[in-house]
Amino acid sequence: MQRKGSAVWKGGLKDGEGQVSTASGGLKDAAYTFASRFESGGKTDPEELIAAAHSACFSMALSGQLGQANLKPESIATTASVTLEKTDAGFTVSAIHLAVKAKVPGADRAAFDKAANDAKAGCPISRLLNAKITMEAALE
Repeated sequence: MQRKGSAVWKGGLKDGEGQVSTASGGLKDAAYTFASRFESGGKTDPEELIAAAHSACFSMALSGQLGQANLKPESIATTASVTLEKTDAGFTVSAIHLAVKAKVPGADRAAFDKAANDAKAGCPISRLLNAKITMEAALE
């Protein structure tokens, strides 16, 4: 299985602009700039896309882990917060925090916590990233 994304950048680092797209068309020519990445600007940036990808991947992984425990989630809402820091090596994604709220009928806290921790460790995007990943998971 292979998935593709692409980006085109035009101009200098600070005065240029780029567009990012996915092969599926789910994301098409989304604009990004230096300002949207390092300041504020109302456009996307690579770290925001990583946060969205991690949120989606984790939510599916948690659903799978709960299913293995014979639990079916009603809903799983995940927000990933990506921390971008300037280090001696340059700008680095140093941490990601997952905030999770799940409605899982019949789940007890222990089963939910196990499923959430297994999903955090096993989700392909978690395994891809070389950053500290923390999580706060609430069972509603």
